[in-house]
Amino acid sequence: MKWILIVLAVIVVAAVAWYGLSGERACALNVVGSTSVQPFAEMLAEIYNQQGSDCIVDVQGGGSTAGLQAAANGIADIGMCSRSLKAEEEEKFTPIVIARDGLAIVVHPTNSVDNLTREQVRRMFAGEIADWREVGGRPGPIRLITREEGSGTREAFSKLVMDNQRIARRALTQESNMAVKELVAHDPAAVGYMSLGLVGGLKTVRIDGVSPTVEHVIDGSYPLVRPFLFVTTGPPNPRARKFIAFVLSAAGQALLEREGLVRAVDRPAAEGSSP
Repeated sequence: MKWILIVLAVIVVAAVAWYGLSGERACALNVVGSTSVQPFAEMLAEIYNQQGSDCIVDVQGGGSTAGLQAAANGIADIGMCSRSLKAEEEEKFTPIVIARDGLAIVVHPTNSVDNLTREQVRRMFAGEIADWREVGGRPGPIRLITREEGSGTREAFSKLVMDNQRIARRALTQESNMAVKELVAHDPAAVGYMSLGLVGGLKTVRIDGVSPTVEHVIDGSYPLVRPFLFVTTGPPNPRARKFIAFVLSAAGQALLEREGLVRAVDRPAAEGSSP
């Protein structure tokens, strides 16, 4: 009987503790969208959650278009988008730039090509250049790796490089930066594009003689740069506002810089922000 009472007491204490924790953090902040922004948002959310916020931040991918739709439909408190908003989208959403990102052209580490012009990249992905020897590399077919329709990364690439010309149908379509990275890492003939902050281990190609680095994104010399956005419908709700304030704070911006992105706010403004 004594042991039964002890077990019951433990169960009651555990239940009370669970209820207390769930009561303290009963609300959830849903952040949905770009798979380019996703790993950085997940990193920030983990640290934010550890600080004992009233709300647990839950981050999910799906792509920039899915993020905008989720925000519009009230499924997400915050949508994530890895491209500039279109004119019609600017009428529906409030964009918050959380960082800037270089769009890197990536190849296998053994690829001898070090530099491409933006026009060469466009012609490669349009299917007009099909062999590496045409751009100074070793002879062999070029295998194109692209992102899926609706991806903010693809839309940024189309705007910055393709001048909205269609990408060749023979290009292999992948649904995340990590999937692109995996294919390029194992294929000496491959070329893809992805977030500069996630490149690690791949070879990046200079564009018009300028290497994709944080320094060149900051000074404006690297031509392929896009914003990372949080988007809301109208002003952010109170729980979203608190998380956004953390992301734009000195601490949040320093974390993004550490991961290879360029801060969205000037240092003096960031230093004055409160998490």
